[in-house]
Amino acid sequence: MRTERSSRIRTPLAVAAAVAALPVLAFGAVTAVSAPAAPAGAELASAEAEQAALIWSDEFDGAAGSAPDPANWNHETGDHGWGNNELQNYTDSRDNSALDGNGNLVITARQEADGSYTSARITTQNKVQPEFGRIEASIKIPRGQGIWPAFWMLGGNFPGTPWPDSGEIDIMENVGYEPHMVHGTVHGPGHFGGGGITGSYTHPQGWSFADDFHTFAVDWAPGSITWSVDGEVFHSVTPADTGGNPWVYDQPFFMILNVAVGGEWPGYPDGTTQFPQEMAVDYVRVYSLDGQGSV
Repeated sequence: MRTERSSRIRTPLAVAAAVAALPVLAFGAVTAVSAPAAPAGAELASAEAEQAALIWSDEFDGAAGSAPDPANWNHETGDHGWGNNELQNYTDSRDNSALDGNGNLVITARQEADGSYTSARITTQNKVQPEFGRIEASIKIPRGQGIWPAFWMLGGNFPGTPWPDSGEIDIMENVGYEPHMVHGTVHGPGHFGGGGITGSYTHPQGWSFADDFHTFAVDWAPGSITWSVDGEVFHSVTPADTGGNPWVYDQPFFMILNVAVGGEWPGYPDGTTQFPQEMAVDYVRVYSLDGQGSV
């Protein structure tokens, strides 16, 4: 997801006024720049997998109907479009974010009786801010035209340092009209919005990612970020890919989970879109890799 997503980015912001000043994040722009194929990514992922040590996790094992742990998660709320002309009002209601009693957090996008949309956006800002390591989540995404789920991170210096200078790492984004595809992107100085450095992964069987849980991850070290789905590497970025622009990713970042409705990249719900739509998150975990990684 995003800080303020313009086309492919999201704008995190708990304060509506601050949001108005933020740039639009680049999610969804088909013009996004693709980085070269992941260099030796598969070897990196398999070698580091054997040396990973769990340093933080949320397993969402609470009682059905309870809120995500407030020691880990904040709710960002509001219906101001989030820089991407989105339609949803993010709430802190259990109707939109709650544990299901079966070890999952469920974020639910709903169409209300008046035709408006509600959903949830939760962040670990100022609570859990990893710096390096493997960041991963097991997620069953929602489906449908105009539905936009994401698992992403923003630089911990945001909003004091505005986006895109704060940096954004999108671990997983999906737009409903591409049920078989997910995207991984970075946004930073000189590469943001439609120019974000992005890679895409297609389901090996061409099936919808909404059919089952999948593990979305980045292996993140000083000077490199490598994306994988279910252990399959599909994208990697280093300072050599930023076109001489600053590399702003060697710092703590906070994590974000959300489901947007509508926006410039996914388009808007239509007669085929069914509500409610749920994103189920089995866990979010942070591992150190080769001794690198902290929260």
